[in-house]
Amino acid sequence: MADRAGAPYETPARTALQQFGIGSARLQLIGISENVTFRADDDRSGHSYVLRLHRPDYHTLEELDSERVWLEALRSSGISVPTPVAAPDGRYFVAVDVTEGETRQVGLNLWAPGEIVGELLTAHDKSPDTTGPTEIAEPFAQLGGLMAAMHNQAAGWTPPPSFRRHRLDLAGLLGEAPFWGPFWESPVLDERERELLITARDHCRERLRRYGEPRQTFSMIHADLHLANLLTHHGKLSVIDFDDAGFGWHQYDIAVAMFHSRDTADFRAARRAFLHSYRSVRPISDDDLALVPMFELIRGMAILGWRADRPEVRWPDGQIEMFRSGVVAGCERLLDGG
Repeated sequence: MADRAGAPYETPARTALQQFGIGSARLQLIGISENVTFRADDDRSGHSYVLRLHRPDYHTLEELDSERVWLEALRSSGISVPTPVAAPDGRYFVAVDVTEGETRQVGLNLWAPGEIVGELLTAHDKSPDTTGPTEIAEPFAQLGGLMAAMHNQAAGWTPPPSFRRHRLDLAGLLGEAPFWGPFWESPVLDERERELLITARDHCRERLRRYGEPRQTFSMIHADLHLANLLTHHGKLSVIDFDDAGFGWHQYDIAVAMFHSRDTADFRAARRAFLHSYRSVRPISDDDLALVPMFELIRGMAILGWRADRPEVRWPDGQIEMFRSGVVAGCERLLDGG
């Protein structure tokens, strides 16, 4: 393994592979974020896999299995998503000890071929041969139609009685104990900024309380569907990383896509392409879309909470300060009526 950050997890990963019936494989660390993720290449069978050691206390085993159930439902509707692999005894998740007192559930998916769309665009921007704006409108148009198809499936789908997944509702996003942590307590904020975020939170909470949870805009959502979680292979898009998926507003899903590409060149054209493609697959009113900018701010606040609770995740130097200033400015605009 080239990146020794994953070394403490390599032995547990191999233990999990054995439980999945894979005696030996080459491991490559993909990332340490919400989970510890490896690529596993089994030279004997020729198969490649994604192995995830799930963060302790983030999802229960029932919630992890419910993610798998939704993946199967999405796949049945024609949407390309990860394919889970079962152990010989039929389990889709196995437990391994990482350290004394820390046990993690481990899931295995088939490795999906393709390239990450967000990385392709970044490479385009950095290429010395690049002239003109980033070519983001086309993938954003594809993403708009794909997200709408997912919302169609989720809104018309009745989960089985055993289905358990978190809710990114009023309490989950803006309550006293949000799903991703109390963002207003982030250590990067000073006292004035902390009070500003609390005021903005209360403003958003009241607006969403009035809006409610209309069936046409509240269902299962991916909740992290941006260009870094899209693969492209022979012109077809696949969605990956459903770890944050839960019940929530469709506008939050849309806002996530917007939020993570908002500083990209020619983004206005990309936004138009996204919405045109989305509306060609699923109708959404102008009044419903008017909530998206607020949800973009909520996304920013949620990431502040997420980051504060995960100090092990590396951020480039200066990025968290830039991010904080952007969220603070967004709160000021919201309260100023902008």
